[in-house]
Amino acid sequence: MGRLTTHVLDTAKGLPGSDIKVELYKVDGEQTTLINTVYTNHDGRTDAPILEGADYVSGKYQLVFHTSPYFKKQGIELLEPAFLDDVVIRFGIAEGEEHYHVPLLIAPYSYSTYRGS
Repeated sequence: MGRLTTHVLDTAKGLPGSDIKVELYKVDGEQTTLINTVYTNHDGRTDAPILEGADYVSGKYQLVFHTSPYFKKQGIELLEPAFLDDVVIRFGIAEGEEHYHVPLLIAPYSYSTYRGS
């Protein structure tokens, strides 16, 4: 069965990004529909897949990671508005049975992502 997972790593500290709000949207043209909202745990992961089962279908999706509140909780002073207030990652799921893992590596002024395993 296919599933979508993520995790967040704070590369500035070398630690998992915990308690970060993550929203998953389905993208259809210019319209986005919120499907799920989760928070990362102490290990920077979600407690369960963000998407799975009958809802896991091919298409275009968007993950929104609310990183600014996380950095503020870490005591990092950010300009307002923060340079990376939210990190938005759009991606496609081509196969309905594969595991897609979308990790986020963050720092106050940069981020990167890749298709993980």
